[in-house]
Amino acid sequence: MKNFSKVNVISQARTELHDLLSLTGAEISMNYLPAGTGVPFVHSHKNNEEIYAVLDGKGTAVIDEETVALAAGDWIRISPAAKRQFSASKDSGISFACIQVKANSLGGYTKEDAVLES
Repeated sequence: MKNFSKVNVISQARTELHDLLSLTGAEISMNYLPAGTGVPFVHSHKNNEEIYAVLDGKGTAVIDEETVALAAGDWIRISPAAKRQFSASKDSGISFACIQVKANSLGGYTKEDAVLES
């Protein structure tokens, strides 16, 4: 069994990578909303925080009734209980990645978790 998985995701409205990459500690989805459209529901989570990376375009996120402008290069973290909904702007689509992880579960990162090989 290989120690890595690879997949190519192009031009789909939404692709969840959990099964495609055999993820065990996070859920990642790739998302695209055409200009003038939005996610048709508001949602929150029981346990998972979400980290969004805006890859291209612009739009908005309504988080707990506050409208937040989004553009390529923006990153935003949202607590599990926050109510959220995403939309593309009227004149531009928006592409974003969403990473879900259990809130407060990170035990170590970068240098603390890395093992240097000789």
